[in-house]
Amino acid sequence: MDIRKIKKLIELLHDTDVAEIEISEGEESVRITRGSTNQVVVQTPQMAAPQAIAAPQAAPQPIADESSGVKAPAGHQVKSPMVGTFYRSPSPDAAAFIEVGSEVKQGDTLCIVEAMKMMNQIEADASGKVLAILVDDGDAVEFDQPLVVIG
Repeated sequence: MDIRKIKKLIELLHDTDVAEIEISEGEESVRITRGSTNQVVVQTPQMAAPQAIAAPQAAPQPIADESSGVKAPAGHQVKSPMVGTFYRSPSPDAAAFIEVGSEVKQGDTLCIVEAMKMMNQIEADASGKVLAILVDDGDAVEFDQPLVVIG
């Protein structure tokens, strides 16, 4: 289902007294429900739980967490250009693009971020040695989240 249609449905729900709407197109369906706090929830069959559509969040949390004491090494951070799923290799049985200690050149592929069933290769924007890989294979990543540190 087209995201523009979903946005229009959300606007329709917001502008009326309707509390819930469910639309099916072929095998795809979407259910939009307005909660008691005027929060709109969009649910599709492939999602495990409803996902709230909310205003953009403030800046993402830093990787260094004072409570855990884990800090990323100093160096150039390669950040995710999108929200998606992080993969270190092109396929499950292939070798990883990089390892800690690998030498990379500007333009080398570091990883893949899958977003909306599209595999997006993330390239190094600086040359150097990989000091740290900050995300585990298969983890969800946020926009502008540091992925790799190059020194």
